Amino acid sequence: MFLKEKNASAFNELDVIGRLSKHYYQQLLRRAGITIGGNEPWDIQIRDARFWRKVGLFGTLGFGEAYMDGWWDASRVDQLVYRLARLRIEQNVLNLPKLLCGLAAKFKNLQSISRSKLVALQHYDLDNDLYRDMLGERMVYTCAFWKDSRDLNIAQEKKLELVCDKLGIKEGMHVLDIGCGWGSFAEYAAQVRKVKVTGVTISREQGLIARERCAELPVDIRIQDYRALEDQEKFDRIVSLGMFEHVGRKNYKSYMRYIRQHLNIDGLALIQTIGLSYKTNGIDPWVAKYIFPNSEVPTIARISTAIEGTLKLEDWHNFGADYDKTLLAWQENFVESWEKYSSKHDQRFYRLWNYYLLMFAGLFRARNLDLWQLVLSPNGVDGGYSRPAS
Repeated sequence: MFLKEKNASAFNELDVIGRLSKHYYQQLLRRAGITIGGNEPWDIQIRDARFWRKVGLFGTLGFGEAYMDGWWDASRVDQLVYRLARLRIEQNVLNLPKLLCGLAAKFKNLQSISRSKLVALQHYDLDNDLYRDMLGERMVYTCAFWKDSRDLNIAQEKKLELVCDKLGIKEGMHVLDIGCGWGSFAEYAAQVRKVKVTGVTISREQGLIARERCAELPVDIRIQDYRALEDQEKFDRIVSLGMFEHVGRKNYKSYMRYIRQHLNIDGLALIQTIGLSYKTNGIDPWVAKYIFPNSEVPTIARISTAIEGTLKLEDWHNFGADYDKTLLAWQENFVESWEKYSSKHDQRFYRLWNYYLLMFAGLFRARNLDLWQLVLSPNGVDGGYSRPAS
């Protein structure tokens, strides 16, 4: 009898949380112009009443998991997220899992050499064929540069060209690519700019594909952590595209020291990263659990502190709005190719990836997230650095 009463009490408490959560979030939805059960593409359709309790208890983690489980829907998830993000909703709600993630990042090195391998095992080693269909011809898994372009493949070529131009990459140089992925930049730079490239990745699947693609080129792909480079190795240029999000605040300063250590005195480095323009905890619990374990989006302040006293900042370029278009193009490719993978992956996986791509598109559209390219030098470019016309 006591157990029944105890269980009933716990149920009632959870039910109260659900009712309070529903009342609060209904107000937020109205402020965002979102109608429950409405006819606009951004309107939310609640399929399961447990949704309110889930979100009340687990914030953004619960919101994402509820979508994966089919507890809510929207015709355009990206537009729904955009409208919520424009309210800076994370500043108005209690998100306990996010707070706990922030505390963990403050007191632990979540991106130690041993921990850093988890993201490769869970995400990057997932399915090379799926990534190939989703990402396009060169398998570039970073933001494209859409100026004067409507095609994903062309926009990605423009981004790779932009990186080479910013770094002044010329024939005969030796370039280090930290987090080389499937070898997209290494292949392009070796083919087009006639340079030697050393690429490092912690993903075995990425590394094998990169080696295959670059087999006839002066490219050395190493499946290792960037921290395993030999101390004496020097490079004319260093590139890091979409990898800094996996470095973590405990390692930002040492990461910049690694760049300084391995860069020739007259060299240049370029870091492309997602970033936050306001002071906050850069870890989303849903993303950390299901997409990028141990990831953290850096802030301006944390990057600036890491650079200070180690490298000279030559240029800081923000083209975050282009990530919205990139993510929508990936999502379209993912949906179009899904039939090929439906026998390997279940519906929850499908909804997970749809939510991942569309949620991020909405956040970039709302300008909650930025996309930065930083050009750095050891001691400053003689006469000053000039960004090439883009």
